[in-house]
Amino acid sequence: MTTFRIDDIGASTKQFEQYSKVRGGNFWFLKKIWPFKAWGPYSELTADEWKKIIALFSRYQIKPIISITACWVERNNTLTPFPQKFPAAAAILKQSLRQNKIIVANHGLTHCVVGKHLPLFNASNRYFHREFWPNLPQELHTAHIQKSQTILENFFESPITIFVPPGNVWSIKTVAALISTNIKQVISSRLPLDGSLSNIPPTIKLLNDNCGFFAFHDRELKLYGSTWLKQKIKENE
Repeated sequence: MTTFRIDDIGASTKQFEQYSKVRGGNFWFLKKIWPFKAWGPYSELTADEWKKIIALFSRYQIKPIISITACWVERNNTLTPFPQKFPAAAAILKQSLRQNKIIVANHGLTHCVVGKHLPLFNASNRYFHREFWPNLPQELHTAHIQKSQTILENFFESPITIFVPPGNVWSIKTVAALISTNIKQVISSRLPLDGSLSNIPPTIKLLNDNCGFFAFHDRELKLYGSTWLKQKIKENE
């Protein structure tokens, strides 16, 4: 049975990760317009959109994993927790979790390297929209994991047991940070970039993102809507 997963909920990456796959398209404003732009910017899903999405999943008896980035990174590098930045959408997701209609996963604290997350004038900034690079200090991995868990668990009033590394980028430092939390599963298509299976303790199960999952981003829902989602559900029946 296919498990549906939606990533990037609450992540400012949707606004600030700007790059182009078209030659010459990484110049200034071109990264923000078609046909040059490859990713952002796009807006967060609204509460009304969430109601429709969750109702559609429920109709097909699907309980999706909703991967939430705990904080939105503002232009000035400050962090706004997801429930404060998007209170109406957060309330719908909390209600849905209480009704056992969704599963909430940790998708990092920031999704990005704070301070390097803003668009560049004539280059891609995609690299900096991955949070848990091995070259970042252990203190950052630990602080980001602990703070994101605290924000999500306090708001949802429930243990968060799944971690989805942003961009499938994580490290043995990330693993070390997860050990003292409620995380029991990591969903990723890659092993830690600087490690192997031997670095993952038996208390944490690694699930391959390429096996049994249909993973996508809130971006697809903003671009293509519930019609697209319904089609994907039918394709994965």
